[in-house]
Amino acid sequence: MTSVQEPVDSLRQPVTPLLREPGGAAAPQSHLRLVLVLGALIALGPLTIDTYLPALPTIAGDLRTTDTAAQLTLTGTLAGLGLGQLFLGPLSDAVGRRRPLLAGTAVHVLASLLCLVAPNILVLGAARVLQGLGAAAASVIAVAMVRDLTSGTAAARLLSRLILVMGVAPVLAPSLGGALLRYTNWRGVFVALAVLGLALIGVAVFGLRESLPPERRRSDGVLGTLRVYRALLRDPIYLGLVFVAGLAMSALFAYVSGSSFVFQEEYGLSQQQFALVFSSGAVGLIGATQLNVRLLRRYRPQQILGSALLAGMLAAAALFAVAATGVGGMWALLVCLWAVLTACGLALPNAPALALAGYGEAAGTAAALLGALQFGVGAVSSPVVGALGSGSVGMAGTMLGAMALASGLLLLVARTGRLELLDTSDAGAAGAH
Repeated sequence: MTSVQEPVDSLRQPVTPLLREPGGAAAPQSHLRLVLVLGALIALGPLTIDTYLPALPTIAGDLRTTDTAAQLTLTGTLAGLGLGQLFLGPLSDAVGRRRPLLAGTAVHVLASLLCLVAPNILVLGAARVLQGLGAAAASVIAVAMVRDLTSGTAAARLLSRLILVMGVAPVLAPSLGGALLRYTNWRGVFVALAVLGLALIGVAVFGLRESLPPERRRSDGVLGTLRVYRALLRDPIYLGLVFVAGLAMSALFAYVSGSSFVFQEEYGLSQQQFALVFSSGAVGLIGATQLNVRLLRRYRPQQILGSALLAGMLAAAALFAVAATGVGGMWALLVCLWAVLTACGLALPNAPALALAGYGEAAGTAAALLGALQFGVGAVSSPVVGALGSGSVGMAGTMLGAMALASGLLLLVARTGRLELLDTSDAGAAGAH
């Protein structure tokens, strides 16, 4: 098992070109094309989750069920995404990336068609779980391919580009769903998702080359996979960085789940005004991920991550003070929110890149556990915001707690002295710049 103390030789091996020309000859790695292809894969999950959100009230009425039952179809999708990553990541380490990607995306297409013809909420819920399982293949394999081709600083740069897609997709998905609903009913949304899945299969068949050569694959079976998971869970550096990433995601999820109540109910904004405010926060998050690319030219991921979490904790403390006292009103709250989201945008690419730095031989398994735990920790923030109250104090308190815990945890990881030993060189990262 590769550990962070002994980076595998594969980190220093020449990169296998991921893209190929139609005739099969390897093409020079194009950074823009690579971002577009992997970004399209990563976008499948957020689009699957969020595109049908505007249709939930209609679904509840058409299928003669409650709003709560309709919302549970969203929970089923999220559960499928998490569980699917845990299975498909190790599978891709054993058989390569392309076959699980194609199979998983085909399952997504099939599940989308089942959603299209679902006669009741139970069938729709089961199909949504299956849809999440299929979308998990694109998510986890895209991240594993990043680790196949890059490490350290180069991986953080590429992940910054991909988080741009991850940030844009959830913001645009409900608007896309609303636009579709002008011309079709809620079932038409699943037709669009099926078409998207078919398009990604075409990209994978004709545009993607296998990034994990046979000599680097693991074929240890179920017991071997469990041993890898056990080793990952016993690695304090990997686990610490995964939870740092999850806590940064928690701060982001607290904003997503609480902002509509804060700005519409507490500050009286209309739906259109809230949409503008929410989008401005997304712009700050996305801008930070792109700033991260420039910062990585001068600083190591460890340095950026530590500074971002400290700044985020201070900004969250200011946010909580504004929410509790009302000083400065909505504009002061917005400035503090943008500062916290900027810090999240700097932390989210670097923590996963560092967590995966020592696991070149098990990138799929490591990415799978990272995705599942990161999402699981992040998802906890929504009920916490609800428990603390739907107002600005509950949202701000959750964001402050998440950033403070992330900062403290990173400090504990750094005190081991092993964080600085992680390989963040650009060796073997051709085309990632």
